[in-house]
Amino acid sequence: MHTPPRHPVPTVRRLRVDLDTPLPRHWCDGDALQSAFFNALSMSFPFGEQFFIDAVRAGVAALPADQAKALQAEVQGFLGQEATHRHLHTRFNRHLQAQGLHNAWEARAQARVRQLQGLDTRHALAITAANEHFTALFADWVLSHPTLFTHTEPRLKALWQWHSAEELEHKSTAFDVYRALGGNERWRRRWMRRVTVFFLSDVARQTLLNLHRDGQLWRWRTLRSGWRLLLGQHGLLRLGWRPWCAYFRADFHPDHQTTPRADAWLRDHGDWFETVGQSATGTP
Repeated sequence: MHTPPRHPVPTVRRLRVDLDTPLPRHWCDGDALQSAFFNALSMSFPFGEQFFIDAVRAGVAALPADQAKALQAEVQGFLGQEATHRHLHTRFNRHLQAQGLHNAWEARAQARVRQLQGLDTRHALAITAANEHFTALFADWVLSHPTLFTHTEPRLKALWQWHSAEELEHKSTAFDVYRALGGNERWRRRWMRRVTVFFLSDVARQTLLNLHRDGQLWRWRTLRSGWRLLLGQHGLLRLGWRPWCAYFRADFHPDHQTTPRADAWLRDHGDWFETVGQSATGTP
C-alpha cells in the first residue's frame, strides 16, 4: 500500500465577489446548457455541504482524543471552507429562484438523509468521502478548462474557480476521518457506487428541469452543448472515468491525485480573496 503525501491544512478564505447584482440568465459563457448544469450543482451545495460538515463533526467527536487532536487543524479548515461555500451558494441560488428556477434536488437529498438517522456515523462519512471525490474530479476538470468561462463575468468565473480550488485543497478530510474511525473498504466502495447513481441522476434531472423552465430543453444548440460538455474530446464524463475508477483501488487515497492547478490558481489569484484562518464552528 502506498503512503499518501502529507497534505497542507485547508485555509479558510473570504471571497471578494459581488453576489448582490442579479445573474444573467445564461451567465456561463452565454450557454444555456452550461448555465443550467452549473446552476443544478449550485442548488445541491447548501444542503449537501451542511451534511458534509455534520458528518465530519460527528466523526471527529467519535474519535479518541489523541486522534481527534491530530486531525484538528485539517478538520477546522474543512469546516470553515465548506461553511463559506454553503453561504455563498445560498446567495447565488437566490438569484436562480428569482429567475423562476425550482430546486427539486434538495428535497430528494433531504429524504435520503432522513433514512440515515440512527446508523453508524461512518456511513455518513463514507457518503461524504464519495461526494468529495466527485467534487474533486469536477473541480480539477473546471480548473483545467478555463475556456468554460471565456465570456463569463469575472466575478462568477472567480466564484467557481475559487470553489474548485478549495474543494481540491480539502478533498482528503472526510476520507481521513473515515479511515481514522476504522471505516472498512466494503462500505467505502458500496457508498461510492450508490452515490454515483444518486449524483449523476440528480444532476441530470435538475439540469433538465432548469432547461425546461428556461424554455431551452429541446433546442439543437442545447443538445450539441450537452454532448460537448459531457462526452466531447474534453468532456467531463470522458475525462473523469479513470479518476472515478481509482477510488475503488485498495490503496486509494485522495492525495495520490495531485492538484497543481488548484495550487496555481490560489497562488495567482490572491486579489480575489483574503485569508481568515480556520473555523472550528463551521461559520464563515
